[in-house]
Amino acid sequence: MLIRQEQSEQKYGGANTAIDSWLAERQDLLVKYCQLAGLPPFESNKNSLPDHAAITNFCQIMIDYLSAGHFEIYDNIVKQCSEHGKNSAELAERVYPLITETTDSLVDFNDKYANLPSDQELTTFDYDLSELGKTLEQRMEFEDELIHILYSKHS
Repeated sequence: MLIRQEQSEQKYGGANTAIDSWLAERQDLLVKYCQLAGLPPFESNKNSLPDHAAITNFCQIMIDYLSAGHFEIYDNIVKQCSEHGKNSAELAERVYPLITETTDSLVDFNDKYANLPSDQELTTFDYDLSELGKTLEQRMEFEDELIHILYSKHS
């Protein structure tokens, strides 16, 4: 996921300040995800789960990222794509619902873990975090496709 993020920043960075800001938020989300999951370079004690404060912080960053995409970025991109012709508009309209489908499972994770009492057991956390990672990766592929549709028409 981090490699994809770097490629997206290199390819599309600097062309639009809103998208640059959004990609920076995505970078922050991915770093927090890797920290939470104990992925390199953020190796952690594999026998312990993250503390509740780290989980809450991650959930807040994730919700901020989702909100920025849905309320600031996607509609703008779809609108700009429609200005570049019917084919761009159709592609954007096909990709946008795929992105939206991922939102429910990301919000479900937030609802389940964002405000847990500190004594709450995290018996399914590892599994849920792994599934969340898959969903984030899928979502970012769709987001990159949407951005590519926009910029392929500008080039």
